[in-house]
Amino acid sequence: MDRISAAWSPAVLPLNIVGEAWPNSFEFETAALIKASGFREYDARWWFGHPGSAVPPELNMIGVQALGMGLGTLIRRLGAGPDIVTGHDFRSYSLGIKLALVSGLMAAGARVKDIGLALSPMAYFAQFALETQSVAMVTASHNENGWTGVKMGAARPLTFGPEEMSALKAIVLAADFDLTGGGSYDFVDNFRATYLDDVTRDKRITRKLKVVAACGNGTAGAFAPEALQRIGCEVIPLDVELDHTFPNYNPNPEDMQMLHAIRDKVLETGADVGLGFDGDGDRCGVVDNEGNEIFADKVGVMLARDISRLHPGSTFVVDVKSTGLFNTDAVLRANGAVTDYWKTGHSYIKRRVAELGAVAGFEKSGHFFFNSPIGRGYDDGLVTAIAICQMLDRNPASSMADLYGALPLTFGTPTMSPHCADDVKYGVVERVVSDFQAMKRDGSSFAGQKIVDLVTVNGVRVVAEDGTWGLVRASSNKPELVVVVESPVSSERRQQMFDAVDAVLRRSPEVGAYNQTF
Repeated sequence: MDRISAAWSPAVLPLNIVGEAWPNSFEFETAALIKASGFREYDARWWFGHPGSAVPPELNMIGVQALGMGLGTLIRRLGAGPDIVTGHDFRSYSLGIKLALVSGLMAAGARVKDIGLALSPMAYFAQFALETQSVAMVTASHNENGWTGVKMGAARPLTFGPEEMSALKAIVLAADFDLTGGGSYDFVDNFRATYLDDVTRDKRITRKLKVVAACGNGTAGAFAPEALQRIGCEVIPLDVELDHTFPNYNPNPEDMQMLHAIRDKVLETGADVGLGFDGDGDRCGVVDNEGNEIFADKVGVMLARDISRLHPGSTFVVDVKSTGLFNTDAVLRANGAVTDYWKTGHSYIKRRVAELGAVAGFEKSGHFFFNSPIGRGYDDGLVTAIAICQMLDRNPASSMADLYGALPLTFGTPTMSPHCADDVKYGVVERVVSDFQAMKRDGSSFAGQKIVDLVTVNGVRVVAEDGTWGLVRASSNKPELVVVVESPVSSERRQQMFDAVDAVLRRSPEVGAYNQTF
Protein backbone atom coordinates (compact mmCIF):
# COMPACT_ATOMS: atom_id res chain seq x y z
CA MET A 1 0.00 0.00 0.00
CA ASP A 2 2.96 2.34 0.63
CA ARG A 3 4.06 1.77 -2.96
CA ILE A 4 0.62 2.78 -4.22
CA SER A 5 0.68 5.89 -2.06
CA ALA A 6 4.06 6.90 -3.41
CA ALA A 7 2.95 6.28 -6.97
CA TRP A 8 0.15 8.80 -6.56
CA SER A 9 2.40 11.58 -5.27
CA PRO A 10 1.66 14.71 -7.30
CA ALA A 11 5.39 15.24 -7.72
CA VAL A 12 5.59 11.89 -9.52
CA LEU A 13 2.25 11.96 -11.36
CA PRO A 14 0.61 15.36 -12.04
CA LEU A 15 -2.88 14.00 -12.58
CA ASN A 16 -4.52 16.97 -14.23
CA ILE A 17 -1.74 18.05 -16.59
CA VAL A 18 -1.02 14.91 -18.58
CA GLY A 19 -2.46 16.64 -21.65
CA GLU A 20 -3.63 14.58 -24.59
CA ALA A 21 -2.82 10.89 -24.25
CA TRP A 22 -4.07 8.59 -26.96
CA PRO A 23 -4.84 4.88 -26.49
CA ASN A 24 -2.12 2.51 -27.66
CA SER A 25 0.61 4.83 -26.39
CA PHE A 26 3.17 4.70 -23.59
CA GLU A 27 1.67 7.77 -21.91
CA PHE A 28 -1.84 6.32 -21.86
CA GLU A 29 -0.64 3.20 -20.05
CA THR A 30 1.65 4.88 -17.53
CA ALA A 31 0.06 8.21 -16.54
CA ALA A 32 -3.28 9.21 -15.13
CA LEU A 33 -5.49 11.04 -17.58
CA ILE A 34 -8.44 12.76 -15.91
CA LYS A 35 -9.53 16.07 -17.41
CA ALA A 36 -10.46 18.67 -14.79
CA SER A 37 -13.62 19.76 -16.63
CA GLY A 38 -15.08 16.26 -16.16
CA PHE A 39 -15.85 17.18 -12.55
CA ARG A 40 -19.16 18.88 -13.25
CA GLU A 41 -21.73 20.62 -11.08
CA TYR A 42 -23.39 17.52 -9.65
CA ASP A 43 -21.78 14.45 -11.20
CA ALA A 44 -18.75 13.47 -13.27
CA ARG A 45 -18.79 13.05 -17.05
CA TRP A 46 -15.87 12.41 -19.42
CA TRP A 47 -15.34 11.52 -23.06
CA PHE A 48 -13.77 8.06 -22.74
CA GLY A 49 -13.71 7.43 -26.47
CA HIS A 50 -14.20 4.35 -28.61
CA PRO A 51 -12.24 2.60 -31.38
CA GLY A 52 -11.79 4.90 -34.33
CA SER A 53 -12.70 8.08 -32.46
CA ALA A 54 -11.03 11.22 -33.77
CA VAL A 55 -11.52 13.00 -30.44
CA PRO A 56 -8.83 12.43 -27.78
CA PRO A 57 -10.06 10.77 -24.58
CA GLU A 58 -10.41 12.78 -21.38
CA LEU A 59 -10.02 9.81 -19.04
CA ASN A 60 -8.11 6.53 -18.82
CA MET A 61 -8.24 3.62 -16.37
CA ILE A 62 -5.46 5.01 -14.20
CA GLY A 63 -7.49 8.20 -13.94
CA VAL A 64 -10.53 6.14 -12.93
CA GLN A 65 -8.47 4.51 -10.16
CA ALA A 66 -7.50 7.98 -8.96
CA LEU A 67 -11.17 8.96 -8.95
CA GLY A 68 -11.95 5.91 -6.78
CA MET A 69 -9.17 6.81 -4.34
CA GLY A 70 -10.49 10.36 -4.15
CA LEU A 71 -14.09 9.28 -3.66
CA GLY A 72 -13.12 6.75 -0.98
CA THR A 73 -11.19 9.50 0.78
CA LEU A 74 -14.03 12.01 0.50
CA ILE A 75 -16.85 9.85 1.86
CA ARG A 76 -14.85 9.17 5.03
CA ARG A 77 -14.03 12.85 5.44
CA LEU A 78 -17.74 13.64 5.05
CA GLY A 79 -18.49 11.25 7.92
CA ALA A 80 -20.43 8.80 5.74
CA GLY A 81 -18.28 5.83 6.73
CA PRO A 82 -16.51 3.35 4.47
CA ASP A 83 -19.51 1.53 2.91
CA ILE A 84 -20.51 2.32 -0.67
CA VAL A 85 -22.81 0.83 -3.34
CA THR A 86 -21.56 0.55 -6.92
CA GLY A 87 -23.25 -0.43 -10.18
CA HIS A 88 -22.75 0.13 -13.91
CA ASP A 89 -24.85 0.80 -16.99
CA PHE A 90 -24.84 -1.17 -20.25
CA ARG A 91 -21.96 0.16 -22.31
CA SER A 92 -19.02 -1.78 -23.71
CA TYR A 93 -16.57 -0.20 -21.27
CA SER A 94 -18.70 0.47 -18.15
CA LEU A 95 -17.86 -2.77 -16.32
CA GLY A 96 -14.12 -2.19 -16.76
CA ILE A 97 -14.45 1.42 -15.57
CA LYS A 98 -16.42 0.29 -12.53
CA LEU A 99 -13.78 -2.29 -11.58
CA ALA A 100 -11.02 0.32 -11.91
CA LEU A 101 -13.11 2.63 -9.71
CA VAL A 102 -13.58 -0.20 -7.19
CA SER A 103 -9.82 -0.80 -7.00
CA GLY A 104 -9.31 2.85 -6.11
CA LEU A 105 -12.15 2.81 -3.58
CA MET A 106 -10.72 -0.25 -1.87
CA ALA A 107 -7.25 1.32 -1.70
CA ALA A 108 -8.90 4.13 0.26
CA GLY A 109 -10.47 1.62 2.66
CA ALA A 110 -13.96 1.51 1.18
CA ARG A 111 -16.19 -1.51 1.73
CA VAL A 112 -17.77 -1.93 -1.70
CA LYS A 113 -21.17 -3.53 -2.33
CA ASP A 114 -21.46 -4.17 -6.06
CA ILE A 115 -24.99 -4.66 -7.47
CA GLY A 116 -23.73 -5.31 -11.01
CA LEU A 117 -25.57 -4.14 -14.13
CA ALA A 118 -28.03 -1.56 -12.88
CA LEU A 119 -30.16 1.49 -13.41
CA SER A 120 -29.12 4.59 -11.49
CA PRO A 121 -32.32 4.49 -9.37
CA MET A 122 -31.60 0.84 -8.60
CA ALA A 123 -28.29 1.98 -7.11
CA TYR A 124 -30.08 4.70 -5.14
CA PHE A 125 -32.56 2.12 -3.86
CA ALA A 126 -29.64 -0.10 -2.83
CA GLN A 127 -28.47 2.62 -0.46
CA PHE A 128 -31.69 2.02 1.49
CA ALA A 129 -32.03 -1.73 1.02
CA LEU A 130 -28.39 -2.44 1.89
CA GLU A 131 -28.26 0.22 4.63
CA THR A 132 -25.43 2.11 2.95
CA GLN A 133 -25.01 5.89 2.90
CA SER A 134 -22.84 6.28 -0.20
CA VAL A 135 -23.23 5.41 -3.87
CA ALA A 136 -21.09 5.49 -7.02
CA MET A 137 -23.02 4.59 -10.16
CA VAL A 138 -20.93 4.31 -13.33
CA THR A 139 -23.08 5.75 -16.12
CA ALA A 140 -23.03 8.30 -18.90
CA SER A 141 -26.84 8.44 -18.69
CA HIS A 142 -28.20 9.55 -22.08
CA ASN A 143 -24.88 10.75 -23.50
CA GLU A 144 -23.74 9.27 -26.79
CA ASN A 145 -21.63 6.13 -26.95
CA GLY A 146 -18.08 6.97 -25.92
CA TRP A 147 -19.02 8.99 -22.85
CA THR A 148 -18.72 7.73 -19.29
CA GLY A 149 -19.28 9.19 -15.85
CA VAL A 150 -20.18 8.59 -12.24
CA LYS A 151 -23.24 9.69 -10.24
CA MET A 152 -22.30 9.88 -6.58
CA GLY A 153 -23.78 10.58 -3.18
CA ALA A 154 -22.94 10.22 0.51
CA ALA A 155 -26.28 11.04 2.18
CA ARG A 156 -29.25 9.12 0.78
CA PRO A 157 -31.38 10.02 -1.13
CA LEU A 158 -29.22 12.99 -2.17
CA THR A 159 -26.46 13.06 -4.77
CA PHE A 160 -23.45 15.34 -4.82
CA GLY A 161 -23.83 19.03 -5.49
CA PRO A 162 -21.20 21.67 -6.38
CA GLU A 163 -19.63 21.69 -2.90
CA GLU A 164 -18.97 17.94 -2.85
CA MET A 165 -17.89 17.87 -6.50
CA SER A 166 -15.42 20.70 -5.88
CA ALA A 167 -14.01 18.85 -2.86
CA LEU A 168 -13.66 15.64 -4.89
CA LYS A 169 -11.96 17.47 -7.74
CA ALA A 170 -9.47 19.08 -5.35
CA ILE A 171 -8.63 15.74 -3.70
CA VAL A 172 -8.10 13.89 -6.98
CA LEU A 173 -6.15 16.55 -8.86
CA ALA A 174 -3.85 17.13 -5.85
CA ALA A 175 -3.57 13.37 -5.14
CA ASP A 176 -4.61 14.18 -1.57
CA PHE A 177 -5.64 10.60 -0.80
CA ASP A 178 -6.07 8.84 2.52
CA LEU A 179 -4.99 5.34 1.45
CA THR A 180 -5.85 3.54 4.66
CA GLY A 181 -6.24 0.07 3.15
CA GLY A 182 -8.63 -2.40 4.72
CA GLY A 183 -11.11 -2.16 1.87
CA SER A 184 -13.37 -5.03 0.88
CA TYR A 185 -15.56 -6.15 -2.04
CA ASP A 186 -18.92 -7.89 -1.89
CA PHE A 187 -21.00 -8.73 -4.96
CA VAL A 188 -24.75 -8.60 -4.23
CA ASP A 189 -26.32 -11.39 -6.27
CA ASN A 190 -29.64 -10.88 -8.12
CA PHE A 191 -30.31 -7.42 -6.76
CA ARG A 192 -32.33 -6.72 -9.91
CA ALA A 193 -35.15 -8.90 -8.53
CA THR A 194 -35.06 -7.10 -5.18
CA TYR A 195 -35.38 -3.75 -6.95
CA LEU A 196 -38.22 -4.82 -9.25
CA ASP A 197 -40.10 -6.33 -6.29
CA ASP A 198 -39.85 -3.03 -4.45
CA VAL A 199 -40.73 -0.71 -7.31
CA THR A 200 -43.89 -2.67 -8.22
CA ARG A 201 -45.10 -3.60 -4.73
CA ASP A 202 -48.80 -2.68 -4.19
CA LYS A 203 -48.91 -0.83 -7.52
CA ARG A 204 -51.27 -3.02 -9.55
CA ILE A 205 -53.74 -1.14 -11.78
CA THR A 206 -57.25 -2.29 -12.74
CA ARG A 207 -57.55 -0.39 -16.02
CA LYS A 208 -56.37 -2.35 -19.05
CA LEU A 209 -53.58 -0.23 -20.48
CA LYS A 210 -51.60 -0.98 -23.62
CA VAL A 211 -48.20 0.65 -23.11
CA VAL A 212 -45.27 1.11 -25.48
CA ALA A 213 -42.05 0.72 -23.48
CA ALA A 214 -39.17 2.29 -25.43
CA CYS A 215 -35.63 1.93 -24.12
CA GLY A 216 -33.35 2.95 -27.00
CA ASN A 217 -31.40 -0.29 -26.51
CA GLY A 218 -30.14 1.09 -23.20
CA THR A 219 -30.02 -0.47 -19.75
CA ALA A 220 -33.71 0.13 -19.01
CA GLY A 221 -34.59 -2.60 -21.53
CA ALA A 222 -33.69 -5.17 -18.87
CA PHE A 223 -36.04 -3.59 -16.32
CA ALA A 224 -38.87 -1.38 -17.59
CA PRO A 225 -40.93 -3.89 -19.64
CA GLU A 226 -41.08 -6.36 -16.75
CA ALA A 227 -41.99 -3.66 -14.22
CA LEU A 228 -44.89 -2.46 -16.36
CA GLN A 229 -46.09 -6.02 -16.94
CA ARG A 230 -46.05 -6.68 -13.20
CA ILE A 231 -48.46 -3.82 -12.48
CA GLY A 232 -50.92 -5.13 -15.09
CA CYS A 233 -50.01 -3.36 -18.34
CA GLU A 234 -49.97 -4.96 -21.76
CA VAL A 235 -46.45 -4.03 -22.86
CA ILE A 236 -45.42 -3.36 -26.44
CA PRO A 237 -41.60 -3.40 -26.40
CA LEU A 238 -39.67 -0.97 -28.58
CA ASP A 239 -35.87 -1.20 -28.85
CA VAL A 240 -35.59 -3.03 -25.54
CA GLU A 241 -32.78 -5.38 -26.63
CA LEU A 242 -29.56 -4.32 -24.94
CA ASP A 243 -27.10 -3.00 -27.51
CA HIS A 244 -24.44 -0.54 -26.39
CA THR A 245 -23.92 0.71 -29.97
CA PHE A 246 -27.40 2.33 -29.76
CA PRO A 247 -28.19 1.37 -33.37
CA ASN A 248 -31.52 3.20 -33.66
CA TYR A 249 -31.23 6.43 -31.68
CA ASN A 250 -29.73 7.65 -28.45
CA PRO A 251 -31.74 6.59 -25.36
CA ASN A 252 -32.79 10.13 -24.47
CA PRO A 253 -36.50 10.97 -24.02
CA GLU A 254 -35.73 14.65 -24.69
CA ASP A 255 -34.42 13.72 -28.14
CA MET A 256 -37.06 14.23 -30.84
CA GLN A 257 -35.79 11.18 -32.75
CA MET A 258 -36.66 8.91 -29.81
CA LEU A 259 -40.01 10.62 -29.28
CA HIS A 260 -40.85 10.24 -32.98
CA ALA A 261 -40.09 6.51 -32.80
CA ILE A 262 -42.39 6.15 -29.80
CA ARG A 263 -45.10 8.16 -31.55
CA ASP A 264 -44.97 5.93 -34.60
CA LYS A 265 -45.23 2.77 -32.48
CA VAL A 266 -48.15 4.15 -30.46
CA LEU A 267 -50.08 5.01 -33.62
CA GLU A 268 -49.21 1.69 -35.24
CA THR A 269 -50.41 -0.39 -32.28
CA GLY A 270 -53.23 1.76 -30.87
CA ALA A 271 -51.47 1.98 -27.49
CA ASP A 272 -52.90 4.02 -24.63
CA VAL A 273 -49.55 5.65 -23.90
CA GLY A 274 -45.91 5.49 -24.93
CA LEU A 275 -43.20 5.65 -22.28
CA GLY A 276 -39.53 6.21 -23.12
CA PHE A 277 -36.61 5.63 -20.77
CA ASP A 278 -33.13 7.10 -20.91
CA GLY A 279 -29.83 5.23 -20.81
CA ASP A 280 -29.67 4.74 -17.04
CA GLY A 281 -33.41 4.61 -16.34
CA ASP A 282 -33.82 7.67 -14.13
CA ARG A 283 -35.93 9.61 -16.69
CA CYS A 284 -39.19 8.95 -18.49
CA GLY A 285 -40.66 10.56 -21.61
CA VAL A 286 -44.31 10.37 -22.67
CA VAL A 287 -46.32 10.16 -25.91
CA ASP A 288 -50.11 10.12 -25.66
CA ASN A 289 -52.56 7.82 -27.47
CA GLU A 290 -52.97 10.29 -30.34
CA GLY A 291 -49.23 10.48 -30.94
CA ASN A 292 -48.67 13.81 -29.23
CA GLU A 293 -45.12 14.00 -27.89
CA ILE A 294 -45.64 15.58 -24.47
CA PHE A 295 -42.66 17.48 -23.09
CA ALA A 296 -41.89 16.32 -19.56
CA ASP A 297 -42.77 19.63 -17.90
CA LYS A 298 -46.34 19.29 -19.20
CA VAL A 299 -46.43 15.70 -17.90
CA GLY A 300 -45.37 17.21 -14.58
CA VAL A 301 -48.35 19.57 -14.62
CA MET A 302 -50.68 16.64 -15.30
CA LEU A 303 -49.19 14.64 -12.42
CA ALA A 304 -49.25 17.69 -10.16
CA ARG A 305 -52.96 18.14 -10.87
CA ASP A 306 -53.59 14.48 -10.00
CA ILE A 307 -51.42 14.49 -6.87
CA SER A 308 -52.73 17.81 -5.54
CA ARG A 309 -56.28 16.52 -5.90
CA LEU A 310 -55.34 13.60 -3.65
CA HIS A 311 -53.18 15.78 -1.38
CA PRO A 312 -54.51 19.38 -1.38
CA GLY A 313 -51.95 22.05 -0.57
CA SER A 314 -49.06 20.06 -2.03
CA THR A 315 -45.72 21.74 -2.68
CA PHE A 316 -43.90 21.02 -5.94
CA VAL A 317 -40.41 21.94 -7.13
CA VAL A 318 -39.72 22.46 -10.85
CA ASP A 319 -36.65 23.55 -12.78
CA VAL A 320 -36.27 26.86 -14.57
CA LYS A 321 -36.65 25.17 -17.98
CA SER A 322 -40.24 24.19 -17.10
CA THR A 323 -43.54 25.61 -18.30
CA GLY A 324 -45.07 28.64 -16.59
CA LEU A 325 -48.28 26.63 -16.10
CA PHE A 326 -47.07 25.51 -12.69
CA ASN A 327 -47.70 29.09 -11.54
CA THR A 328 -50.79 29.92 -13.59
CA ASP A 329 -52.84 26.72 -13.95
CA ALA A 330 -56.32 27.20 -12.46
CA VAL A 331 -56.62 23.57 -11.34
CA LEU A 332 -53.36 23.69 -9.39
CA ARG A 333 -54.44 26.96 -7.81
CA ALA A 334 -57.83 25.51 -6.85
CA ASN A 335 -56.06 22.55 -5.24
CA GLY A 336 -53.88 24.90 -3.20
CA ALA A 337 -50.70 23.72 -4.90
CA VAL A 338 -47.54 25.76 -4.36
CA THR A 339 -44.66 25.63 -6.87
CA ASP A 340 -41.03 26.58 -6.38
CA TYR A 341 -38.87 27.18 -9.49
CA TRP A 342 -35.29 26.06 -8.89
CA LYS A 343 -31.97 25.25 -10.57
CA THR A 344 -31.89 22.66 -13.33
CA GLY A 345 -30.09 19.43 -12.40
CA HIS A 346 -31.08 16.19 -10.73
CA SER A 347 -29.01 16.93 -7.60
CA TYR A 348 -30.37 20.47 -7.27
CA ILE A 349 -34.03 19.49 -7.59
CA LYS A 350 -33.57 16.42 -5.38
CA ARG A 351 -32.10 18.58 -2.60
CA ARG A 352 -34.74 21.27 -2.97
CA VAL A 353 -37.53 18.68 -2.79
CA ALA A 354 -36.00 17.40 0.47
CA GLU A 355 -35.49 20.92 1.89
CA LEU A 356 -39.07 22.00 1.25
CA GLY A 357 -40.69 18.66 2.07
CA ALA A 358 -42.30 18.79 -1.37
CA VAL A 359 -44.48 15.93 -2.56
CA ALA A 360 -42.67 15.89 -5.89
CA GLY A 361 -40.16 17.64 -8.09
CA PHE A 362 -40.26 17.81 -11.89
CA GLU A 363 -37.59 18.62 -14.47
CA LYS A 364 -38.24 19.33 -18.14
CA SER A 365 -35.59 16.71 -18.89
CA GLY A 366 -37.85 13.98 -17.43
CA HIS A 367 -36.16 13.60 -14.03
CA PHE A 368 -39.09 13.30 -11.61
CA PHE A 369 -38.63 13.05 -7.84
CA PHE A 370 -41.37 11.66 -5.63
CA ASN A 371 -41.36 11.75 -1.85
CA SER A 372 -43.54 9.55 0.33
CA PRO A 373 -46.08 8.08 -0.25
CA ILE A 374 -45.00 7.68 -3.90
CA GLY A 375 -41.23 7.34 -3.68
CA ARG A 376 -38.10 7.87 -1.59
CA GLY A 377 -37.07 11.26 -2.96
CA TYR A 378 -34.75 10.20 -5.80
CA ASP A 379 -35.38 10.15 -9.54
CA ASP A 380 -36.59 6.85 -10.96
CA GLY A 381 -38.01 6.49 -14.47
CA LEU A 382 -39.87 3.31 -13.52
CA VAL A 383 -41.55 5.01 -10.54
CA THR A 384 -42.51 7.86 -12.88
CA ALA A 385 -43.92 5.47 -15.49
CA ILE A 386 -45.95 3.65 -12.84
CA ALA A 387 -47.24 6.98 -11.47
CA ILE A 388 -48.44 7.88 -14.98
CA CYS A 389 -50.22 4.54 -15.30
CA GLN A 390 -51.82 5.04 -11.87
CA MET A 391 -52.97 8.51 -12.93
CA LEU A 392 -54.69 6.95 -15.95
CA ASP A 393 -56.13 4.26 -13.68
CA ARG A 394 -57.67 6.96 -11.46
CA ASN A 395 -59.19 8.65 -14.52
CA PRO A 396 -60.85 5.73 -16.34
CA ALA A 397 -63.04 7.96 -18.52
CA SER A 398 -60.09 9.96 -19.85
CA SER A 399 -57.36 9.05 -22.30
CA MET A 400 -53.83 10.41 -22.00
CA ALA A 401 -54.70 12.79 -24.84
CA ASP A 402 -57.78 13.96 -22.90
CA LEU A 403 -55.67 14.77 -19.84
CA TYR A 404 -53.12 16.55 -22.01
CA GLY A 405 -55.82 18.45 -23.91
CA ALA A 406 -57.30 19.67 -20.61
CA LEU A 407 -54.16 21.72 -19.93
CA PRO A 408 -54.13 25.37 -20.98
CA LEU A 409 -52.49 25.69 -24.38
CA THR A 410 -48.92 26.92 -24.51
CA PHE A 411 -46.38 26.83 -27.31
CA GLY A 412 -43.09 25.38 -26.12
CA THR A 413 -39.89 24.07 -27.61
CA PRO A 414 -37.84 20.99 -26.91
CA THR A 415 -34.60 21.47 -25.03
CA MET A 416 -32.16 22.82 -27.62
CA SER A 417 -28.40 22.72 -27.11
CA PRO A 418 -25.93 24.75 -29.17
CA HIS A 419 -22.36 23.55 -28.85
CA CYS A 420 -20.11 25.55 -26.52
CA ALA A 421 -16.83 24.29 -25.09
CA ASP A 422 -16.70 23.42 -21.40
CA ASP A 423 -13.95 25.93 -20.66
CA VAL A 424 -15.89 28.91 -22.07
CA LYS A 425 -19.59 28.11 -21.67
CA TYR A 426 -20.03 29.64 -18.21
CA GLY A 427 -18.33 32.85 -19.37
CA VAL A 428 -20.69 33.01 -22.34
CA VAL A 429 -23.71 32.65 -20.04
CA GLU A 430 -22.37 35.41 -17.76
CA ARG A 431 -22.18 37.75 -20.77
CA VAL A 432 -25.70 36.80 -21.84
CA VAL A 433 -27.03 37.49 -18.33
CA SER A 434 -25.28 40.88 -18.32
CA ASP A 435 -26.77 41.74 -21.72
CA PHE A 436 -30.29 40.97 -20.53
CA GLN A 437 -29.79 42.88 -17.28
CA ALA A 438 -28.67 45.92 -19.26
CA MET A 439 -31.71 45.66 -21.57
CA LYS A 440 -34.09 45.42 -18.63
CA ARG A 441 -32.39 48.31 -16.83
CA ASP A 442 -32.59 50.49 -19.94
CA GLY A 443 -36.21 49.56 -20.67
CA SER A 444 -35.23 48.25 -24.11
CA SER A 445 -37.64 46.28 -26.25
CA PHE A 446 -36.78 42.60 -26.60
CA ALA A 447 -38.63 40.25 -28.94
CA GLY A 448 -41.07 43.12 -29.49
CA GLN A 449 -41.92 43.79 -25.82
CA LYS A 450 -40.48 45.07 -22.56
CA ILE A 451 -38.70 42.62 -20.26
CA VAL A 452 -40.81 42.27 -17.10
CA ASP A 453 -38.74 39.70 -15.24
CA LEU A 454 -35.33 38.04 -15.23
CA VAL A 455 -34.95 34.79 -13.29
CA THR A 456 -31.23 34.24 -12.69
CA VAL A 457 -31.23 31.32 -10.27
CA ASN A 458 -29.68 29.20 -13.05
CA GLY A 459 -28.54 31.05 -16.17
CA VAL A 460 -31.24 33.52 -17.17
CA ARG A 461 -34.95 33.21 -17.93
CA VAL A 462 -36.15 36.37 -19.65
CA VAL A 463 -39.90 37.02 -19.44
CA ALA A 464 -41.84 39.39 -21.73
CA GLU A 465 -45.03 41.33 -20.96
CA ASP A 466 -47.32 38.66 -22.44
CA GLY A 467 -45.68 35.83 -20.46
CA THR A 468 -43.54 34.56 -23.34
CA TRP A 469 -40.13 33.54 -22.01
CA GLY A 470 -36.76 32.23 -23.11
CA LEU A 471 -34.06 30.50 -21.09
CA VAL A 472 -30.30 30.27 -21.57
CA ARG A 473 -28.07 28.26 -19.25
CA ALA A 474 -24.90 26.19 -19.40
CA SER A 475 -25.29 22.43 -19.65
CA SER A 476 -24.01 20.70 -16.55
CA ASN A 477 -22.84 17.51 -18.26
CA LYS A 478 -21.81 18.32 -21.85
CA PRO A 479 -19.97 21.05 -23.77
CA GLU A 480 -23.21 22.80 -24.63
CA LEU A 481 -25.57 25.60 -23.71
CA VAL A 482 -29.25 24.94 -23.09
CA VAL A 483 -32.02 27.01 -24.70
CA VAL A 484 -35.78 26.65 -24.06
CA VAL A 485 -38.62 28.95 -25.15
CA GLU A 486 -42.34 29.00 -24.33
CA SER A 487 -45.23 31.30 -25.18
CA PRO A 488 -48.75 31.19 -23.74
CA VAL A 489 -49.88 33.32 -26.71
CA SER A 490 -48.91 31.82 -30.07
CA SER A 491 -46.33 29.90 -32.05
CA GLU A 492 -45.39 33.22 -33.71
CA ARG A 493 -44.46 34.72 -30.34
CA ARG A 494 -42.47 31.57 -29.56
CA GLN A 495 -40.53 32.07 -32.79
CA GLN A 496 -39.97 35.77 -32.05
CA MET A 497 -38.56 34.96 -28.62
CA PHE A 498 -36.30 32.21 -29.96
CA ASP A 499 -34.96 34.46 -32.72
CA ALA A 500 -34.26 37.24 -30.23
CA VAL A 501 -32.54 34.93 -27.73
CA ASP A 502 -30.49 33.33 -30.49
CA ALA A 503 -29.39 36.75 -31.72
CA VAL A 504 -27.98 37.51 -28.26
CA LEU A 505 -26.17 34.16 -28.25
CA ARG A 506 -24.64 34.83 -31.67
CA ARG A 507 -22.76 37.80 -30.21
CA SER A 508 -20.43 35.14 -28.79
CA PRO A 509 -18.47 33.36 -31.54
CA GLU A 510 -17.88 30.42 -29.19
CA VAL A 511 -21.54 29.35 -29.60
CA GLY A 512 -21.96 26.70 -32.29
CA ALA A 513 -24.80 24.84 -33.98
CA TYR A 514 -27.87 23.47 -32.21
CA ASN A 515 -28.34 19.74 -31.71
CA GLN A 516 -32.05 20.18 -32.57
CA THR A 517 -34.60 22.94 -33.02
CA PHE A 518 -38.39 23.07 -33.36
